[in-house]
Parts: sequence; structure tokens; C-alpha cells
Amino acid sequence: MSGHQKYSQSLKLMGNMFTITVTAGEQVTADEHINAAIEEIKRIENLLTTYKDDSQTNQINSAAGINPVKVDPEVFNLIERSVGISGITQGAFDISYGSIDKTLWNFDRSMTSLPDSETALKMVHLIDYRNIILDKENTSVFLKEKGMRIGFGGIGKGYAAEMAKQVLLKRDVKSGIINASGDLCAWGLQPDGSRWTIGVADPDAPNAAFSYMEISNKAVATSGNYEKFVTINGRKYSHTIDPKTGLPITGIKSVTIIASNAEFADAMATPIAVMGIKAGLFLIDQIPDLHCIIIDDNNKIYTSKNIRLK
Repeated sequence: MSGHQKYSQSLKLMGNMFTITVTAGEQVTADEHINAAIEEIKRIENLLTTYKDDSQTNQINSAAGINPVKVDPEVFNLIERSVGISGITQGAFDISYGSIDKTLWNFDRSMTSLPDSETALKMVHLIDYRNIILDKENTSVFLKEKGMRIGFGGIGKGYAAEMAKQVLLKRDVKSGIINASGDLCAWGLQPDGSRWTIGVADPDAPNAAFSYMEISNKAVATSGNYEKFVTINGRKYSHTIDPKTGLPITGIKSVTIIASNAEFADAMATPIAVMGIKAGLFLIDQIPDLHCIIIDDNNKIYTSKNIRLK
């Protein structure tokens, strides 16, 4: 890799800051690679977004309770994998969370009280991955109940990062990082031959790293409430909602997942926070090549088995 350097570009895609880093011999080549990755992320954004009326996601949502909608195999497969993750997390991950609207949880500072648990439960009764009916032969998706909505907020970024990485691998980019606002995948070695590393943030000083971890050929995703939370009666409530109750979780500051695939890492970060420390770590330890670091509200650090922090 002599003569190779790191080239990076950052831009807003899918409502998040993406930074794409590649190693290449010169700027022109690097730009071509980076543009190909950006095009792929934009393509996925158009497919999955809920902000465009004609996106496949919205077509599925509009037909909820009425009829199945035929979608691209790619969208079908992503939904199928999402439903699979709902199964292993016992519904702590659920793409049919779209029925919760902003009237229930608006994480701006003006929120001063929790919605009552009955209102919350009424809103979440439509969240149920078991009511996403998949027809593999016709690649069609049917939401059984009127008012059900799916959204890919919990898995879309990771999926896009993984797909962009695949595009770069096909273009023979030997080394790089796709970073979607902290959900990232890295492959290959840095130009100096060392592995890519990531600093694991200190929850009380998110800008200061307290340890480093090697991440070459791995994916990392973090679900944390440093940025989005409200304090009500002196208690911090994170923006992570438990799909079973409609209420936010408490007690966990952040969950960092390390996996071999960015989509899986992204999808597992939130449900582990919902499941709680004990159940979350137990699940992680059952799944090969999956590791995690949990920080609780008192800054105690819990790690799954076989994790190495430097």
C-alpha cells in the first residue's frame, strides 16, 4: 500500500452525517470511489425513506389493513431480516414502531411530564412485528392492522453503511471506513499498516475517549442518550422507547455493539438497551461474533464475554 493515503468526505444523508474514508493512491481515484459509495447510500435512502410519498416504505404503510404491497427483493429481504431480529430480541427491536407519533414523545426540552401509561399503551398496541405478513413468493409485505406503520430508523443506517462498503469492495478499495453518525464499519489497514481503531467515549465527557478498540473488519454501533434525553422530576429519560410500553427506558446511558456486519450492529444497539443489562448481555453472549459494552446511569461499565479494550 505504499504511496496510499486516507481521503475522507462528510455529508448529510438519511438524516445523518455520513463520513466516507478510503485509502487510495491519489485524490481523483479516491473521489470516484467516494462518489460511488454516496450514490449507493442515496439509492437506499430513496427506497426506505418515509419522507417521500412514493417510497416503497410509504406504499406498504398506506396499504396497512387493506392489501399486500409488492416490493423489491432488497426491501423484502431487509424487512424479513428485521422481523428475524424482532424474534431474537423478543420484540425489543420492531420496525413497526412507526405508529408512535411525536405527540407521545417529543424529545425537546419543553417536555415536562411523562405521558400516562394508558395513553402510551394505546399508542403502542399497533407495534407488533408478528402482524407484518411476508409473502416470499410474491415478495409482498402486508401490515395486518390499519394504522400500522413501519420505519427503518433502527437498521437503515447500518444497512446503508454495509451496502456502501460492498460497493467499495467491488471497486477493489482495500481499506476504508463508512461512518454513519457513529454507526460504522471498517475494513483493511491504515496506510501505515496499522489497524483501524475507535475510541470508546467516556459517558460524562463524550469528547474524551477512555479506551481504544481495534475495529478493522468489524462494525460498531452505539445507542446512547447523551444527545437526546429529557429530565423529568430529576430523572433522566432516554429517547429510546420500549415498544411494549411506549415509555422511555431508564438506567442505561449507552450501549455499544461490535459485530461483523454494520446492519446487525445497528439493529442490536437499541433492543439491548430496552432489554436491560442482564438480559441484554445474556443475549449477546449467545450470539457468535457479537460483543457489547454497556454503560449505566452511574457510569458503571459492563462488557460481554471475550471483549478486549485497550
